[in-house]
Amino acid sequence: MTDPTQGLPVLRCAVTEHRTFVVALAVAFVVNMVVYTLVVDPLAERVANIEQRDQAAEEALAQARMDHAQASGTLTGTTRASAQLATFYEDVLPRDLAAARRLTYLRLARLARGSNLQYERSSYDPIADTGSTLTRLQIQMVLSGSYANMRDFIHQLETAPEFVVIDSIQLMSGRSGNGSLDATLRLSTYYRLGKRNS
Repeated sequence: MTDPTQGLPVLRCAVTEHRTFVVALAVAFVVNMVVYTLVVDPLAERVANIEQRDQAAEEALAQARMDHAQASGTLTGTTRASAQLATFYEDVLPRDLAAARRLTYLRLARLARGSNLQYERSSYDPIADTGSTLTRLQIQMVLSGSYANMRDFIHQLETAPEFVVIDSIQLMSGRSGNGSLDATLRLSTYYRLGKRNS
């Protein structure tokens, strides 16, 4: 067995002989520890903080780009909707009360004749809705004929290019007693309030 204390005198002897070198190593070690503690570690933390800020900035930029794209899409959609609304006002709706009456009176009578219905009577009443730039022309018409012809008339009316809304339909047995029906239809069309001619 070897004595573990035998190596100590050799180590003491080596340290004594190379004292300058050992002291220089110890001083270098202490200086390295001080430099690491005072310089390297704070720099490493600063770099980590900069990386976190960079990542947060990239996320904020990505969010800003998404918000910008969404705002651009909303603006594009709003512009498109405004253009379509202007087209609707100019090309689809009648310009004034006289145009609305002409359009519906002639068209409804023609549709009734084309569907083999008897056009009994009609009335027209302009109604200005509060807070709206449109005036509603309320139309009430009474027709008589067969159920199939009534369905054909309603289909023709719903697919016509003129803007006429069916508000209600009331069906009753016809007075003639031959299976015909009498129908009272309430319809509406609209025109711009500023362009109304009475």
